[in-house]
Amino acid sequence: MSSTIAAAEYSSFRYRLIVLLLAVVVAGMSQGLLLPLLSIMLERSGVSSDMNGLNSAAMYIGIFCTMFFIERPVKRYGYRNVIVAGIAIVSMAGILFPLTESLAVWFVLRLLVGVGDSALHYTTQLWIVSSSPAEGRGKYISFYGMAYGIGFSVGPLGINLLPLGKAVPFLTTSAIFVVVLLLVLRLRNGYPEPIKKDAALENRFMATYRIAWFVLIPGLLYGLMESSMNSSFPLYGLRIGLEGHWISLLLLAFGVGSLVLQLPLGMLSDRIGRKPVLIVCGLTGALAFLAIPAAGSQVAVLFLLFAVAGGVVGSFFTLGLAYAADILPRAMLPTANVIASIHFSIGSMMGPTLGGYGIRYVSIHSIFLFLGAAFLVFSLLGFGFRAKHNRDPAQQGGMP
Repeated sequence: MSSTIAAAEYSSFRYRLIVLLLAVVVAGMSQGLLLPLLSIMLERSGVSSDMNGLNSAAMYIGIFCTMFFIERPVKRYGYRNVIVAGIAIVSMAGILFPLTESLAVWFVLRLLVGVGDSALHYTTQLWIVSSSPAEGRGKYISFYGMAYGIGFSVGPLGINLLPLGKAVPFLTTSAIFVVVLLLVLRLRNGYPEPIKKDAALENRFMATYRIAWFVLIPGLLYGLMESSMNSSFPLYGLRIGLEGHWISLLLLAFGVGSLVLQLPLGMLSDRIGRKPVLIVCGLTGALAFLAIPAAGSQVAVLFLLFAVAGGVVGSFFTLGLAYAADILPRAMLPTANVIASIHFSIGSMMGPTLGGYGIRYVSIHSIFLFLGAAFLVFSLLGFGFRAKHNRDPAQQGGMP
C-alpha cells in the first residue's frame, strides 16, 4: 500500500513539475521577445536610445517592486492561484501593447508585465524547490534554469512575426499563455510552510550579506547582462547595420549557449566547487564581451562570441543560488533567495538605462565594455572570498 501511495505522489509531483516548467518556458519566451521587440519598434519610431532604455527598465521596476509583497499573497492564496494571476496579467498586457505606441502607456504595461512575470517566476521556483525530494533538488533547480533558458532563447524569434502585423507577435505569445493557463488550473493548489518570525527582517538580511556577499553578486550580474543584451543589443545591432533577423538569431545563439552549458556547469560545480566555476566563467565571459566590439558586423564571429558568452555566464543566477545553499544554513535560504531576486531586479533596471545612455553619450560599444569590466571585477573579487562551511542552523548564533 505504501509503495502505491508513493508511486501516486511521485506521479502527481512529476505532472506538476512538467506543467510548472512549461509555465516557466512561456514566461521566459515572453521576456525574451518583449525586450528586443519593443526596443526595435521604438527605435524605428525615432525614439532616442536613452529614452528607449528607460522605457525598457519599467518591466524590471515591476519585478523589483513585486519582491517586497509577493510572499503574502502566496501564503494566503496558494501557489496555483498566484501563478494564474501572473499569467493573466502578462497576457492582458501583451494584448494591449499593439493598441498604442504611447511611451507612457507602454511604461505602465511594462510595469504590469514585470509584476506578472515576477509573481510567476517566484512562485514556480518556490513550489518546485519546496516540493522536490532533497536528494534531487539540485537537478530540479537545473531543470528550472533550463526551462527558462529555452523560453528566453526562443522568444526573440518572435521578432520575425512582425512583418505579418505589429500585433501578431503579442497575440501569439498571449495565446500560448492561455494554453498553459488551462494546464495550471488543473493543478491542485498548494501553500508554503509558515515561517517563524523569530528575528527582525533586517537582521536576517545583514547576516546573509555578511556570510554570502560574493554569492549574491551573480544575481545582479545576470540581471544586468540579460536586460542589456535584450534591450540594448538590438539598438547596437541596428546601428552597425544588422537586419532584424540577424539580431534575433544572435540573441538565440546567446540563449542556446546558456541552455547547452546549464547542466554541465552545474554538474562540474558539484565536483570541483562553485567558486572556481564562477571565477573561470566570469573571466571567460568578460573576454567574450570585450571582444564583441572588435568583431564589428561579422555575423559568424558575433555568433561564436555570443554563444560563448551566453554559455559561460548564462548559469550565473542558478550557480549563485546553489553556492548559497552550500554555505548558508537552511533557515537563511529563503532570505538569500529574496536578496538574489532583488539583486537581479536591480541589475535588470540598470542594464537598459546604462545601455541607452552609454550608446548615446559614451560609445556605441559601451554596453559590451561595461559588461566585460563587470564580470572581470567579479572574478577578481572571487579570489579574495573565503566561504565558511554550511552548519546546522542551531549552531549559527543570532540566525533566524
